[in-house]
Amino acid sequence: MTGVGIDAIEIRTGKLKLDLAETFAAEMGDAPEKYTKGLGLHASSFPDTYEDIVTMGANAAHRLMERKGLGLDDIGRIDVATESAFDHSKPVSTYIGGCLEQVFEGDLHHANKGERKFACVSGTQSVDDAYNWIEAGRNRGRAALVIATDTALYARDDPGEATQGAGAVAMLIDEDPDLVELSKAQGYGSADETDFLKPQQQFPSVDGKRSVKVYLARMREALVDYERAGGEIHPDDFRLGPFHTPFPGMVRKAAVLAYRHITRDTEIEDELAAEIGRQPRPEGFDDDEAYMDALSEYTDALKETDRYKSWYDRTIDPTLDISRHVGNWYTGSVHVARIAGIKALAEADEDAVGEQLLVGSYGSGAQAEIHVETLQEGWRGEIEALDIDEQLEARYDLTFGEYEEVHDAHNFDEESSVEEFTVPDGEFAFDGWGRMGERKYRYVE
Repeated sequence: MTGVGIDAIEIRTGKLKLDLAETFAAEMGDAPEKYTKGLGLHASSFPDTYEDIVTMGANAAHRLMERKGLGLDDIGRIDVATESAFDHSKPVSTYIGGCLEQVFEGDLHHANKGERKFACVSGTQSVDDAYNWIEAGRNRGRAALVIATDTALYARDDPGEATQGAGAVAMLIDEDPDLVELSKAQGYGSADETDFLKPQQQFPSVDGKRSVKVYLARMREALVDYERAGGEIHPDDFRLGPFHTPFPGMVRKAAVLAYRHITRDTEIEDELAAEIGRQPRPEGFDDDEAYMDALSEYTDALKETDRYKSWYDRTIDPTLDISRHVGNWYTGSVHVARIAGIKALAEADEDAVGEQLLVGSYGSGAQAEIHVETLQEGWRGEIEALDIDEQLEARYDLTFGEYEEVHDAHNFDEESSVEEFTVPDGEFAFDGWGRMGERKYRYVE
């Protein structure tokens, strides 16, 4: 069998924009730098009143299939990853399948459909499921659609409010992929944690400080576990490092810890020793507290070295370009990071065939996954086919009062009637309620 990976990818952002520096900060009484520098965010995307996780996911999948010249018979499964599902029984994939049947001939009656839940990591888990399905030879020559779609909204005045976002990423998983081939080796870090949860409620309960610590701990475990399966890794092995990005500031924390780990016992540690010393080892200390304090001091010094800054600017920073302007997309966040990084390579006109990506996914509760992806011959054509820049430019810029209205419109606990801010055109849109309370959708020409 040839390699299996992501053959094509599409992205769909919510059609509304909240400017954090100009609009949100002023109302909160905050300096703009709290968001632009602290969190690393400039704006958030929101869904219009006729948009939701189904419309965004279906619109991304529709464009992907049209661009690739695919029909419904070419799709053998549809996996949706989301933290924003509105039904505990009927999966979002059935709604998206129904949308696609409105615009393509035939049906998806013989496609396997499902929905994955493990917070933000479920988008990558769905990719893994599709990969395994193809590797097992159960696909009968067909491809899989994986769709990560979320409205990442928080309660008003919640500390996470500034990190909100909404959008979908659709990925076609197939043999002989045009974009990236996935590694067989994977690494995991998983534990029973309570850092972020939604127990029968729309908006999450979040322990922000704990969530950062759990994110970093699980990522470290996954990196160690990956090395057991795939062998030791070196910073120079990877052109990009797309990480789960709830906000860019968290990735800054994760990146330096990852760099510290993968430079240990390498020539890079040796070269940096004259400047900041060697990395502390636990055997050199009488107790764990002293060791951890020394490790923290080393990490702070490492972050300020030119060697680290150069690596960060080349490998990590390009993956944050889109998230800075759309916010957190939960299950889609790491996949947005992948798109942003590869897009930067195309814009720099790099010859990147064969270059590798070290991908770090995370989901609260908590689990991290590390795997490697290799850019394929068709990567440039796939990434240049995206229209994300046009989508971002076309977003409706909300006033703070309008933001309050649209937030209430997407709050299931609020009775509100808000007019749409944009006009649907050539896309799927919410079309009211059915006889059993189900959501209905139509394609607007």
